[in-house]
Amino acid sequence: MAKDSVKLIANNKKAYHDYFILDTYEAGIALHGTEVKSLRMGKCSIKEAFIRIENGEVFVYGMHISPYEKGNIFNKDSLRVKKLLLHKSEINKMLGKVKEKGISVVPLKVYLKGSLMKMEIGLAKGKKLYDKRDDIAKKDQRREAERDFKVRNIG
Repeated sequence: MAKDSVKLIANNKKAYHDYFILDTYEAGIALHGTEVKSLRMGKCSIKEAFIRIENGEVFVYGMHISPYEKGNIFNKDSLRVKKLLLHKSEINKMLGKVKEKGISVVPLKVYLKGSLMKMEIGLAKGKKLYDKRDDIAKKDQRREAERDFKVRNIG
């Protein structure tokens, strides 16, 4: 596999629906052997996951990695807390932003970059219901415009 090739494993579409993403960071994930093998097979979910900063370290809670079938006694708990690997300056910057009202850290994607497991995390501000409705209306308008454009070009 090439050094800069990227293979998407899990995507958190709900995060983009529920939050305004202000800033994104790329973090490594501290994993055990069978977890890496399971991730390579694409068995991961971050829909219910959330991120906390504790004692200058970043942890992801609720990230589900299915147990590796051939892992027997070496399998770890599928919902165990996993440490994210970031530079100290990035952690301090995030911590300063999180202390502001209404800003949280959410997982966005899990992907394989070269031979390394990475997670894209984002600083997010929650959307109100009317913001979500606006986004849905804009998406519908864009779809309609693309459909009309396609029909005009074919006909």
